[in-house]
Amino acid sequence: MADRSRSLGRPFWTFWTAAALANLGDGIRVAAFPLLAAALSDNPVAVAAVAAAQFLPWLVTGLLAGALADRRAARALIAAADAGRIVVLAAVAVAVATGVASIALVVAAAFLLGVGETLRDTAAQTAIPRLVDDAQLERANGRLVAGEIVGNEFVGPPVGAMLFVVGAALPFAVNGASLALALMLVLSLPLSLARPGPARSGADGDGRSAAAADPARRGALAGLRWLARQPVLRTLVVVGAAVAAADSAWFAIFVLYARQSLGLGALGFGLLLATGAAGGLAGSLVADRLIGRFRHRAVLAWSMAVTAGTPALLAVAPHRIAAVVVVVTTSASFAVLNVAALSVRQRLVPGDLLGRVVAASRMLSYGCTALGALAGGALAAGLGMRAPFLFSATVAVAATAAWCVASRPTAPGDPA
Repeated sequence: MADRSRSLGRPFWTFWTAAALANLGDGIRVAAFPLLAAALSDNPVAVAAVAAAQFLPWLVTGLLAGALADRRAARALIAAADAGRIVVLAAVAVAVATGVASIALVVAAAFLLGVGETLRDTAAQTAIPRLVDDAQLERANGRLVAGEIVGNEFVGPPVGAMLFVVGAALPFAVNGASLALALMLVLSLPLSLARPGPARSGADGDGRSAAAADPARRGALAGLRWLARQPVLRTLVVVGAAVAAADSAWFAIFVLYARQSLGLGALGFGLLLATGAAGGLAGSLVADRLIGRFRHRAVLAWSMAVTAGTPALLAVAPHRIAAVVVVVTTSASFAVLNVAALSVRQRLVPGDLLGRVVAASRMLSYGCTALGALAGGALAAGLGMRAPFLFSATVAVAATAAWCVASRPTAPGDPA
């Protein structure tokens, strides 16, 4: 599985540092956006709408981002996405500082930042196979997920919460500054990422020549068509989207739950999110070992069940200790789930289609994440704060069972 005898190389670590800085800014915003939304409105639907707006762009621009990632240089796309997000964050900081911010403005900003994230994340997925050998994919993905967790969950949220306490505009200004540093590092990446084109042939093709020979592999919809014919990834995307919706349903209202049921303020909420990151960091660092020992199929099944099932604990035990257990456990299992899913995708998808398949997969996943966030807000408003946690547990049972049945190996070399 992962090759531990060789270094991942300087280009990879430059890429990793840029991603870590971007994720640090995203983590600051993870705490700042819901806190800002909660300060502007106590309506669960309005607060959940901010969370949904960050993922909705995958439905609108996901396929276009995939087509661009397969035809344009990864370095240029990532740099453009980061530059655009810097402009949006500056506008949010100014609006908050001058007192003109509203829920509508925050939702719009969250949507635009999501558009940039769509382009950046899709291009980044096509870059990884060009930075490391095939045997190092699990290890490289694990390190990237670890950096994402440190920034998004461990360091970013408490920093974002503390900055919000000092001044509501500060988290967004700091987020913009971290992206500016990431942008400079991206522009220093090697020329292999400054040119379009795949680094590997994939499971069933010979690189770009396959696209030229097969009209079905042309156009923005080619990723969706390929997914429809690939049973392993098709199943993984569907059940993964269900798990993402379940996870989003409870997390979208978690800031209100923490305040009303746990008695946590802004700083306490940020620290709770950071505590959960310890589990996520551990999960990302051991994911390649787990996959090497138990294989992708079993690891994916267990991580799905734990990610979506554990939040039910908060429906029956609304205590701070239970909240710590939930955020630590779900963060760890979600990290393992991400590493396993990323590696399966990068191994199975032909190089000339990787960007579009990544975009199609994430379009479905994040589209369900947005719907899950809205559903969580509606469930909390209509049935009470416990309802989103019970909804998540129900999805956990159904999704895990569906994966175990539909992903039974059909060929000796099946990586799932």
